[in-house]
Order: sequence, then structure tokens, then C-alpha cells
Amino acid sequence: MWTQIDAHISQVTGEKFQSQQRLSVSGGCINQGYAVSNGEITYFVKLNQASEVAMFKAEALGLKEMLATASIRVPKPLSWGVAENSSYIVLEWLELGSGNNNSWEEMGRKLAAMHKASSSEGFGWKINNTIGSTPQINTWTADWAEFYIKHRLGYQFQLARRKGANFPQQEKLLAAIPELLAHQVQPSLVHGDLWGGNAGCTLSGEPVIFDPATYFGDREVDIAMTELFGGFSAAFYKGYNEVFPLDAGYQQRKTLYNLYHVLNHFNLFGGGYGSQANRMIDQILR
Repeated sequence: MWTQIDAHISQVTGEKFQSQQRLSVSGGCINQGYAVSNGEITYFVKLNQASEVAMFKAEALGLKEMLATASIRVPKPLSWGVAENSSYIVLEWLELGSGNNNSWEEMGRKLAAMHKASSSEGFGWKINNTIGSTPQINTWTADWAEFYIKHRLGYQFQLARRKGANFPQQEKLLAAIPELLAHQVQPSLVHGDLWGGNAGCTLSGEPVIFDPATYFGDREVDIAMTELFGGFSAAFYKGYNEVFPLDAGYQQRKTLYNLYHVLNHFNLFGGGYGSQANRMIDQILR
């Protein structure tokens, strides 16, 4: 397997690469991760089952879409494919440090700059991708509320029903979304899965985000998720609002946007996320 991956790296870079060291590192919740080095240069390689190669292709294309905005730093994707029984993606290796207030303020500013990238095709993306290991449907849709009902909450509710979940106010919530999301929304390029584990700073303090679930949506989905599990400093929000101030009503909408991720966590992990989702629905409809 590693011989095939080395050969693909060599082909893409135009320089012979033969890995001499492969250190196991975190690859996120669902992948195996490795720091792969030939003694001079290191790459980050993530592995999964061969059947998951489409997930890695979508990740690579999402990173390229974000790179094209020339805004916030993301790891450059080099190659992806299948080797023996595994799918893989090869990414630029970035050493991460802790950063400081200036780093997080700059992260806010640079994310805001990325959010200014828009699409004339509406809300969605050119291909479907994944949120964790859950399929994320990105069919182009002209109306944001319709997109969010059908391809975000509606889809997660369908999956949850198959797992035996009960959301008594589900239909009432879906019917209310056009009014809840009646603000003016321009399609923004969003990371899509922006929790603290998918953001950091390089050793030099440069902000970086990674492991995206990219699409064009309401930029508030990213900001809302930064608040769901914490980990983003006040400096981050200060920097963001300097460049692209949030619209009035965000504080009411963020719970609706974070419901998507809580439902997804229920579908992935079960447990108390179902009860949390019901509490959030009650709060939204109050």
C-alpha cells in the first residue's frame, strides 16, 4: 500500500518520494492519520476503507475551493486514491502550535474574507460530501430556507427516524423555517464543520482550518458551530466582525443552525444527543 502511495506522491510532485518513517497521528474521528516522511519532507496521510475514496475526493476538492479564495490557510491537498484495501488522501503537513490573541483575531478576519466568496448557482455545491461520515447532500438550490429544510434538517430527521428517534415538534419546526430564515442571505463559501478540533495555528502563529464539509450556504452556519463546542476566543469574533459584521438576528438563528450538527451527532453516536435536539427544537419554537 505505502509503495503505491509513495509512487502517487512522486507522480504528483515530479520528485521521487520514498517514505522512510510513518508515525501514527490523529486523523480525526473516522480516519487513521500518519505523518509520512522521507527524511526531508513530511506529508499528512489519512486512511480509510477503500469504499470511502469519494469522501477523500470531496475533501480535496473542498480544500482546493477554499485555497482558491486566497484568504485563510488550509492544508494543500496533493493526491488521493485507493491502494490495496484502503482509500487515502495526501495533504501538506502543517505543524500546529497554540497561537495567541493576534492569531485568533486574524483567523476571524481571514474566515470573513473566505465567506465573501460567493456562487451564482445558489446554495449547495458541485458534489455531495460528508459531515463526519454522514452523507451531506449539496444539490444546488436557489432558496436558502428550502435548501436548509430539505438537504440539512430534513435529511438528518429522516436518518434519525430510522434509528428510532422521536421529535414531536419536527413538522412544526420545518414549517417555521421560511420565517425563521427570512433574513437576506447571500451564498457564502463555508467550511461546514468548523468546531475547535478543525481549526488551529501554525508554529509561526498563522491561522489554519482543515477537515472541511464545504458548500455554499449562510455564513452564519460556520460562526454558529464555533459556539457549539467552544474553543474559539473572543478575539476570533472581534476579528470576524471587523471585516464582515454578523446580521441582526444571528443570536436567534444560531440554535437552528447548530441543531443540524446535534442531529448529526445523534445519527453518528446516539446517546443523549436526541434529547438535546428536542430541547433545542423547543427553544427555537418558543
